[in-house]
Amino acid sequence: MDHAARHVLRHEQAPRLLNEIRTHILEMSKAVLPKSAAGQACRYTLAIWEKLIRFLVYPELELSNNLAENSMRPIALGRGNWIHIGSETAGPRVAAIISVIESCRRLKIPVRHYLADIPAVLTVGTSIVTPFWPGK
Repeated sequence: MDHAARHVLRHEQAPRLLNEIRTHILEMSKAVLPKSAAGQACRYTLAIWEKLIRFLVYPELELSNNLAENSMRPIALGRGNWIHIGSETAGPRVAAIISVIESCRRLKIPVRHYLADIPAVLTVGTSIVTPFWPGK
């Protein structure tokens, strides 16, 4: 679904649901003790309410974090194996490399092209990868 259609759909359906949720939270906050877990949850949710409804203004925001979770799954699974890499600096280096690879994958930039382009950008300042960037 493109951003314009998502924006229209969100404005058709979300405001009513969000109003019901907010009303329920306000009612619950009056019925529970302020220092109870539920009271603290209500207060916290109401304090960040504007941030929670920001997706209505920005249709490019995803409501699901499945993409991020799926990208991080290999890292989480491999973490146990990386303990045995051999040095204290190896873990952060592996994390940096995987971060580059996942960013390229997310932006649909061939990793090989990106890595081959780094020396050219650092020395000359021109990039062969630019045509692969979204919107270029």
